[in-house]
Amino acid sequence: MAAPTIAPGQTKIGWIGTGVMGSSMVGHLIDAGFAATVYSRTKSKSDAAIAKGAAWADSPRAVAEASDVIFTIVGFPSDVREVMLGAEGALAGSKEGNVLVDMTTSDPSLAIEIAEAAKAKGVASVDAPVSGGDIGAKGGTLSIMIGGDKDVVDALAPCWDAMGKTVVHQGAAGAGQHTKMVNQTLIASGMIGVCEALLYGHKAGLDLPTVLESVGSGAAGSWSLSNLGPRIMDGNFDPGFFVEHFIKDMGIALAESKKMGLALPGLALAHQLYLAVQAQGHGRDGTHALQLALAQMSNVDWKRK
Repeated sequence: MAAPTIAPGQTKIGWIGTGVMGSSMVGHLIDAGFAATVYSRTKSKSDAAIAKGAAWADSPRAVAEASDVIFTIVGFPSDVREVMLGAEGALAGSKEGNVLVDMTTSDPSLAIEIAEAAKAKGVASVDAPVSGGDIGAKGGTLSIMIGGDKDVVDALAPCWDAMGKTVVHQGAAGAGQHTKMVNQTLIASGMIGVCEALLYGHKAGLDLPTVLESVGSGAAGSWSLSNLGPRIMDGNFDPGFFVEHFIKDMGIALAESKKMGLALPGLALAHQLYLAVQAQGHGRDGTHALQLALAQMSNVDWKRK
């Protein structure tokens, strides 16, 4: 299909999923001048978007019927399947020329399935998972990794520019999701290092903010250390990204690695540790709540707000 022309004031945006990430992301699109129609399973989560002028729809299908480009960012692959391919899903409400954009971290194979189903209806489909957490979503500085037809991806530039800072087309359908698995594998082992290092510093009696000043700008520096380290030290484990969603992501990456005949023992270890975090009741906390599980293993009392 020919790439559509997408522009503020002209293109009608649909948005499905206004949670920790989605609420800020659609807000940036509205601020950029796009008219939006939104849906979320919990309507109150769309209050901020509605306050900015978004219209409410009662189903993903109704969102698509009112829109030209429909974005989704939900929880799990099963949710993606429902809101995209279900009887009341976005594809059912789409017309020829529409574009579906799934920004959930999901199965690469599902991204391909959605793209094929959409193509049969004359609809374009793009998988565009993101990295940067709630901080990146609020600041419009997300890293967006994209799979799909290049002409369609390029046409979506005004939308990417409103939400992200690093926008890279990775290849055909599913390539965005595979790239996100690389991202999550990097983060998984990295978070172990961040939490163990801070636990060590705490037990050694060091002043952790002073320690972070020394190590954060050197070879040990990372996004997780700089952005989540201060939250850990403050005992603030509110989610930028839910533990239960991270477990889902690592499960996808491990399943894909198995298909490719890869042994990823570091990722497997991180997955097991995060299952322990969830078992301790922190599934709806942020990924940095790994600190609480590691502290408990060593009988260290790590305060939380």
